[in-house]
Amino acid sequence: MSESTDSARTVKESIGRYGVWNVGLREEDPARRGDIAEAAAELEQLGYGTAWLGGSSAPRHAAPLLEATSRLVVGTSIQSIWQYEAEESAAGFAELESAHPGRFLLGLGVSHAKLADQYRRPYSALVGYLDALDTAGVPAGRRVLAALGPKTLELSRDRSAGAIPYLVTPEHTARAREILGETPLLAPEFAVVLETDPGTARALAREHLSMYLALPNYTNSFRRLGYTDDDLADGGSDRLVDALYAWGDESRIHTRLTAFHEAGADHVAIQVVDGGSRESLPREAWRRLAPLLG
Repeated sequence: MSESTDSARTVKESIGRYGVWNVGLREEDPARRGDIAEAAAELEQLGYGTAWLGGSSAPRHAAPLLEATSRLVVGTSIQSIWQYEAEESAAGFAELESAHPGRFLLGLGVSHAKLADQYRRPYSALVGYLDALDTAGVPAGRRVLAALGPKTLELSRDRSAGAIPYLVTPEHTARAREILGETPLLAPEFAVVLETDPGTARALAREHLSMYLALPNYTNSFRRLGYTDDDLADGGSDRLVDALYAWGDESRIHTRLTAFHEAGADHVAIQVVDGGSRESLPREAWRRLAPLLG
Protein backbone atom coordinates (compact mmCIF):
# COMPACT_ATOMS: atom_id res chain seq x y z
CA MET A 1 0.00 0.00 0.00
CA SER A 2 1.43 3.38 -1.01
CA GLU A 3 1.98 6.32 1.32
CA SER A 4 -0.53 8.38 -0.69
CA THR A 5 -3.15 5.64 -0.33
CA ASP A 6 -2.56 5.51 3.43
CA SER A 7 -2.87 9.30 3.66
CA ALA A 8 -6.10 9.43 1.69
CA ARG A 9 -7.70 6.74 3.83
CA THR A 10 -6.59 8.48 7.01
CA VAL A 11 -8.12 11.75 5.82
CA LYS A 12 -11.39 10.03 4.94
CA GLU A 13 -11.59 8.48 8.39
CA SER A 14 -10.79 11.73 10.16
CA ILE A 15 -13.25 14.05 8.40
CA GLY A 16 -16.34 11.87 8.76
CA ARG A 17 -19.27 11.60 6.35
CA TYR A 18 -20.59 15.11 6.91
CA GLY A 19 -19.31 18.55 7.72
CA VAL A 20 -20.45 22.15 7.47
CA TRP A 21 -19.35 24.80 4.98
CA ASN A 22 -19.65 28.31 6.32
CA VAL A 23 -18.07 31.72 5.78
CA GLY A 24 -18.90 32.96 9.27
CA LEU A 25 -16.60 30.41 10.89
CA ARG A 26 -13.68 32.28 9.35
CA GLU A 27 -12.56 34.56 12.17
CA GLU A 28 -11.66 38.07 11.04
CA ASP A 29 -13.01 40.16 13.93
CA PRO A 30 -11.36 39.24 17.26
CA ALA A 31 -14.65 40.13 18.99
CA ARG A 32 -16.26 37.12 17.26
CA ARG A 33 -13.63 34.62 18.36
CA GLY A 34 -15.68 33.45 21.34
CA ASP A 35 -18.82 32.91 19.26
CA ILE A 36 -16.84 30.96 16.68
CA ALA A 37 -15.18 28.79 19.32
CA GLU A 38 -18.56 28.05 20.92
CA ALA A 39 -20.09 27.16 17.55
CA ALA A 40 -17.18 24.86 16.72
CA ALA A 41 -17.51 23.03 20.03
CA GLU A 42 -21.21 22.49 19.37
CA LEU A 43 -20.56 21.22 15.84
CA GLU A 44 -18.22 18.61 17.27
CA GLN A 45 -20.78 17.65 19.91
CA LEU A 46 -23.50 17.35 17.26
CA GLY A 47 -21.42 14.86 15.29
CA TYR A 48 -20.14 16.89 12.35
CA GLY A 49 -16.70 15.69 11.35
CA THR A 50 -15.34 18.79 9.67
CA ALA A 51 -15.77 22.55 9.53
CA TRP A 52 -14.94 24.01 6.12
CA LEU A 53 -14.05 27.69 6.24
CA GLY A 54 -15.71 29.40 3.30
CA GLY A 55 -14.27 32.28 1.35
CA SER A 56 -10.55 32.75 0.81
CA SER A 57 -9.47 31.46 4.19
CA ALA A 58 -5.96 30.84 5.45
CA PRO A 59 -4.55 28.44 8.06
CA ARG A 60 -4.66 31.16 10.72
CA HIS A 61 -8.45 31.28 10.44
CA ALA A 62 -8.64 27.66 11.62
CA ALA A 63 -6.89 28.20 14.93
CA PRO A 64 -9.92 29.29 17.03
CA LEU A 65 -11.92 26.25 15.95
CA LEU A 66 -9.10 23.79 16.55
CA GLU A 67 -8.35 25.24 19.97
CA ALA A 68 -12.00 24.91 21.01
CA THR A 69 -12.34 21.26 19.98
CA SER A 70 -10.52 17.96 20.34
CA ARG A 71 -11.58 15.96 17.27
CA LEU A 72 -13.10 18.35 14.74
CA VAL A 73 -11.12 18.64 11.50
CA VAL A 74 -10.93 22.12 9.98
CA GLY A 75 -10.25 22.84 6.31
CA THR A 76 -10.00 25.93 4.13
CA SER A 77 -12.55 25.97 1.32
CA ILE A 78 -10.82 27.53 -0.19
CA GLN A 79 -7.58 29.40 0.18
CA SER A 80 -6.99 31.34 -3.03
CA ILE A 81 -3.54 30.73 -4.45
CA TRP A 82 -3.47 34.36 -5.57
CA GLN A 83 -4.02 35.78 -2.10
CA TYR A 84 -1.41 33.92 -0.05
CA GLU A 85 2.12 32.94 -1.05
CA ALA A 86 2.90 29.25 -0.84
CA GLU A 87 5.62 29.85 1.76
CA GLU A 88 3.12 31.69 3.97
CA SER A 89 0.62 28.86 3.60
CA ALA A 90 3.28 26.28 4.45
CA ALA A 91 4.30 28.15 7.57
CA GLY A 92 0.68 28.38 8.71
CA PHE A 93 0.16 24.70 8.03
CA ALA A 94 3.27 23.76 10.00
CA GLU A 95 2.13 25.81 12.99
CA LEU A 96 -1.28 24.16 13.08
CA GLU A 97 0.17 20.70 12.49
CA SER A 98 2.48 21.16 15.46
CA ALA A 99 -0.33 22.30 17.76
CA HIS A 100 -3.11 20.05 16.42
CA PRO A 101 -1.61 17.09 14.55
CA GLY A 102 -3.70 15.71 11.72
CA ARG A 103 -6.67 18.05 12.21
CA PHE A 104 -6.13 20.68 9.53
CA LEU A 105 -6.58 20.32 5.76
CA LEU A 106 -5.25 22.95 3.39
CA GLY A 107 -7.96 23.41 0.76
CA LEU A 108 -6.65 25.30 -2.27
CA GLY A 109 -8.18 26.75 -5.39
CA VAL A 110 -7.62 29.19 -8.24
CA SER A 111 -10.65 31.36 -7.37
CA HIS A 112 -11.99 33.43 -10.29
CA ALA A 113 -10.75 36.00 -12.77
CA LYS A 114 -13.21 38.59 -11.44
CA LEU A 115 -11.83 38.16 -7.93
CA ALA A 116 -8.08 38.11 -8.58
CA ASP A 117 -6.32 40.83 -10.56
CA GLN A 118 -3.31 38.61 -11.26
CA TYR A 119 -5.43 35.74 -12.63
CA ARG A 120 -3.29 34.25 -15.42
CA ARG A 121 -2.91 30.64 -16.59
CA PRO A 122 -4.70 29.33 -13.48
CA TYR A 123 -3.92 25.65 -13.99
CA SER A 124 -0.20 26.28 -14.44
CA ALA A 125 -0.24 28.61 -11.44
CA LEU A 126 -1.85 25.91 -9.31
CA VAL A 127 0.74 23.36 -10.37
CA GLY A 128 3.49 25.82 -9.48
CA TYR A 129 1.89 26.46 -6.10
CA LEU A 130 1.81 22.74 -5.36
CA ASP A 131 5.47 22.49 -6.37
CA ALA A 132 6.29 25.22 -3.86
CA LEU A 133 4.30 23.47 -1.13
CA ASP A 134 6.24 20.27 -1.86
CA THR A 135 9.48 22.14 -1.42
CA ALA A 136 8.22 23.69 1.82
CA GLY A 137 7.29 20.29 3.22
CA VAL A 138 3.48 20.34 3.12
CA PRO A 139 2.46 16.70 2.50
CA ALA A 140 0.32 16.05 -0.55
CA GLY A 141 -1.95 13.97 1.65
CA ARG A 142 -2.87 16.97 3.78
CA ARG A 143 -4.08 19.27 1.03
CA VAL A 144 -7.17 19.13 -1.18
CA LEU A 145 -8.14 21.00 -4.33
CA ALA A 146 -11.30 22.80 -5.40
CA ALA A 147 -11.65 20.85 -8.63
CA LEU A 148 -14.56 21.08 -11.06
CA GLY A 149 -13.24 20.15 -14.51
CA PRO A 150 -11.51 16.93 -15.55
CA LYS A 151 -8.00 18.38 -15.72
CA THR A 152 -8.06 19.79 -12.19
CA LEU A 153 -9.72 16.64 -10.87
CA GLU A 154 -6.81 14.67 -12.30
CA LEU A 155 -4.42 17.08 -10.57
CA SER A 156 -6.23 16.63 -7.27
CA ARG A 157 -5.88 12.87 -7.71
CA ASP A 158 -2.18 13.05 -8.46
CA ARG A 159 -0.98 15.88 -6.23
CA SER A 160 -3.29 15.98 -3.21
CA ALA A 161 -5.54 13.91 -0.96
CA GLY A 162 -8.47 14.59 -3.27
CA ALA A 163 -11.11 17.08 -4.36
CA ILE A 164 -13.57 19.45 -2.68
CA PRO A 165 -15.90 20.55 -5.51
CA TYR A 166 -18.28 23.43 -4.82
CA LEU A 167 -21.76 24.00 -6.25
CA VAL A 168 -22.15 20.59 -7.87
CA THR A 169 -24.67 17.79 -8.24
CA PRO A 170 -24.59 14.03 -7.66
CA GLU A 171 -24.06 13.65 -11.41
CA HIS A 172 -20.87 15.69 -11.11
CA THR A 173 -19.85 13.56 -8.15
CA ALA A 174 -20.25 10.37 -10.18
CA ARG A 175 -18.09 11.78 -12.98
CA ALA A 176 -15.51 13.03 -10.50
CA ARG A 177 -15.28 9.63 -8.86
CA GLU A 178 -14.59 8.02 -12.21
CA ILE A 179 -11.68 10.39 -12.75
CA LEU A 180 -10.32 10.19 -9.21
CA GLY A 181 -10.56 6.45 -8.85
CA GLU A 182 -11.47 4.70 -5.62
CA THR A 183 -8.91 6.02 -3.14
CA PRO A 184 -8.73 9.86 -3.27
CA LEU A 185 -11.07 11.90 -1.12
CA LEU A 186 -14.17 13.32 -2.78
CA ALA A 187 -15.94 15.85 -0.55
CA PRO A 188 -18.44 18.03 -2.44
CA GLU A 189 -20.19 21.02 -0.91
CA PHE A 190 -23.99 21.01 -1.10
CA ALA A 191 -26.36 23.81 -0.11
CA VAL A 192 -29.60 23.17 1.76
CA VAL A 193 -32.64 25.37 2.31
CA LEU A 194 -34.83 24.36 5.25
CA GLU A 195 -37.99 25.67 3.65
CA THR A 196 -40.92 23.60 2.42
CA ASP A 197 -42.67 26.20 0.28
CA PRO A 198 -41.30 25.80 -3.27
CA GLY A 199 -41.55 29.47 -4.21
CA THR A 200 -39.88 30.70 -1.04
CA ALA A 201 -37.20 28.01 -1.15
CA ARG A 202 -36.29 28.69 -4.77
CA ALA A 203 -36.22 32.44 -4.17
CA LEU A 204 -33.70 31.95 -1.36
CA ALA A 205 -31.65 29.61 -3.54
CA ARG A 206 -31.67 32.06 -6.49
CA GLU A 207 -30.54 34.89 -4.25
CA HIS A 208 -27.59 32.75 -3.19
CA LEU A 209 -26.90 31.49 -6.72
CA SER A 210 -26.86 34.94 -8.34
CA MET A 211 -23.21 35.74 -7.66
CA TYR A 212 -22.07 32.37 -9.01
CA LEU A 213 -23.95 32.75 -12.30
CA ALA A 214 -21.54 35.59 -13.09
CA LEU A 215 -18.47 33.35 -12.69
CA PRO A 216 -17.44 31.31 -15.77
CA ASN A 217 -15.77 28.55 -13.74
CA TYR A 218 -19.21 27.61 -12.43
CA THR A 219 -21.28 28.24 -15.53
CA ASN A 220 -18.85 26.14 -17.57
CA SER A 221 -19.26 23.37 -15.02
CA PHE A 222 -23.04 23.58 -15.31
CA ARG A 223 -22.80 23.34 -19.09
CA ARG A 224 -20.62 20.25 -18.83
CA LEU A 225 -23.44 18.70 -16.83
CA GLY A 226 -25.91 19.41 -19.62
CA TYR A 227 -27.48 22.70 -18.54
CA THR A 228 -28.13 25.25 -21.26
CA ASP A 229 -28.09 29.02 -21.59
CA ASP A 230 -31.82 28.95 -20.85
CA ASP A 231 -31.07 27.26 -17.53
CA LEU A 232 -28.55 29.98 -16.66
CA ALA A 233 -30.84 32.89 -17.54
CA ASP A 234 -33.09 34.90 -15.23
CA GLY A 235 -31.52 33.70 -12.01
CA GLY A 236 -31.49 30.04 -13.01
CA SER A 237 -34.21 27.67 -14.14
CA ASP A 238 -36.14 25.58 -11.64
CA ARG A 239 -34.28 22.57 -13.06
CA LEU A 240 -30.89 24.10 -12.26
CA VAL A 241 -31.91 25.46 -8.86
CA ASP A 242 -33.46 22.16 -7.80
CA ALA A 243 -30.30 20.30 -8.80
CA LEU A 244 -27.91 22.61 -6.96
CA TYR A 245 -29.92 23.13 -3.78
CA ALA A 246 -31.78 20.74 -1.49
CA TRP A 247 -34.93 22.33 -0.15
CA GLY A 248 -37.79 21.00 1.90
CA ASP A 249 -38.08 19.21 5.21
CA GLU A 250 -35.38 17.12 6.85
CA SER A 251 -36.55 13.91 5.17
CA ARG A 252 -36.31 15.38 1.67
CA ILE A 253 -32.94 16.92 2.41
CA HIS A 254 -31.64 13.62 3.78
CA THR A 255 -32.59 11.94 0.50
CA ARG A 256 -30.67 14.57 -1.47
CA LEU A 257 -27.59 14.26 0.73
CA THR A 258 -27.65 10.48 0.46
CA ALA A 259 -27.61 10.78 -3.33
CA PHE A 260 -24.11 12.26 -3.14
CA HIS A 261 -22.79 9.31 -1.15
CA GLU A 262 -24.48 6.90 -3.54
CA ALA A 263 -22.75 8.69 -6.42
CA GLY A 264 -19.33 8.23 -4.86
CA ALA A 265 -18.79 11.02 -2.32
CA ASP A 266 -16.88 10.18 0.86
CA HIS A 267 -18.06 13.32 2.65
CA VAL A 268 -20.59 16.09 2.06
CA ALA A 269 -19.98 19.64 3.28
CA ILE A 270 -23.40 21.11 4.09
CA GLN A 271 -23.96 24.81 3.52
CA VAL A 272 -27.11 26.29 5.04
CA VAL A 273 -28.83 28.91 2.87
CA ASP A 274 -31.45 30.87 4.77
CA GLY A 275 -31.38 34.38 3.33
CA GLY A 276 -29.24 35.71 6.14
CA SER A 277 -25.76 37.14 6.01
CA ARG A 278 -23.09 34.85 4.61
CA GLU A 279 -21.10 35.61 7.77
CA SER A 280 -23.81 34.33 10.11
CA LEU A 281 -23.59 31.12 12.11
CA PRO A 282 -26.83 29.17 11.43
CA ARG A 283 -26.57 27.10 14.59
CA GLU A 284 -30.26 26.23 14.85
CA ALA A 285 -30.20 24.84 11.31
CA TRP A 286 -27.07 22.83 12.13
CA ARG A 287 -28.95 21.36 15.09
CA ARG A 288 -31.93 20.45 12.92
CA LEU A 289 -29.70 18.74 10.37
CA ALA A 290 -27.57 16.85 12.89
CA PRO A 291 -29.95 13.86 13.17
CA LEU A 292 -29.40 13.24 9.45
CA LEU A 293 -25.70 12.53 9.90
CA GLY A 294 -25.98 8.86 10.75
